[in-house]
Amino acid sequence: MRVKLFFSEAFRSIAANLSTSVAAVMTVLIGMFLLGLFIVLGSWVLSWTNSVKDDLVVNVYFCTDRTCEKEASQQQIDAVANRLNDHPDVGSFDFISRDEAWAVMQERYPELTENAPRNPLPASFKVFPEDAQRVQELAASLEPFPAGVEKVDYGEEKADRVLHWAYIIGGTVLFGSLVLLVSSVILIANTIRLSIFSRRHEIEVMKLVGATNWFVRAPFMLEGLLCGLVGSLLAVTLLFAADRIALSRVLGGNDGVEPWALPLVAGVMVGISLLVGAVGSGITMRRFLRI
Repeated sequence: MRVKLFFSEAFRSIAANLSTSVAAVMTVLIGMFLLGLFIVLGSWVLSWTNSVKDDLVVNVYFCTDRTCEKEASQQQIDAVANRLNDHPDVGSFDFISRDEAWAVMQERYPELTENAPRNPLPASFKVFPEDAQRVQELAASLEPFPAGVEKVDYGEEKADRVLHWAYIIGGTVLFGSLVLLVSSVILIANTIRLSIFSRRHEIEVMKLVGATNWFVRAPFMLEGLLCGLVGSLLAVTLLFAADRIALSRVLGGNDGVEPWALPLVAGVMVGISLLVGAVGSGITMRRFLRI
């Protein structure tokens, strides 16, 4: 019975303060749509940086009879493989023989290999780190080079550039999400504050006749929840329309690079808007309950 009363009071408040309620809904709509759009774009960018980081590898090149006194033996290659197997920073590694490397070279650069008298390429291990951000540490841990290894290369310039931008993009996404979230909380709280202020005399009377704080607060929290729910559902609808019109075309076409699924983003938007609506209305009630 009390729940029914709370809902009837919430709907009555919304109807009585329709312009303020519409403002609250529009605030949620704009804030949650921008937040959802930022989540989609931010998650796509993070997915892209992760796919780029997956390309960071450590190449272990073995000696040939042209670069060292003698070519690396199978025993030396097996010793390096055992060392990589036991290394905690190694996720996986592939062995590329001299013939395999030469075949790839011939396929990619036939004009450079057609007149070559012999295969100059060394055998190598392509080592994939467990954590791409530790690629430099992985390469450094292989020094001094094991017997039979000519050099270890991890593309230092590319790795540093990729990791640098990954840190910047990750920090930007986190900061932007926090700014949008805080802005939404402030805007929604201020909008609901107007609704509460317009009924401040009614709240005072309720307190004077013995109403508890939660009895007074509950209808306003429900009002905030309803405004948040309606605004977030409209924002979700708008986000799905934006995806259909533009987002899927702009962000599509990259294998392995995808933003968060829209149903997941929609769930996050609805959950955050409900929380913001309830917290915003609850916080703004505090000053009016001190009678």
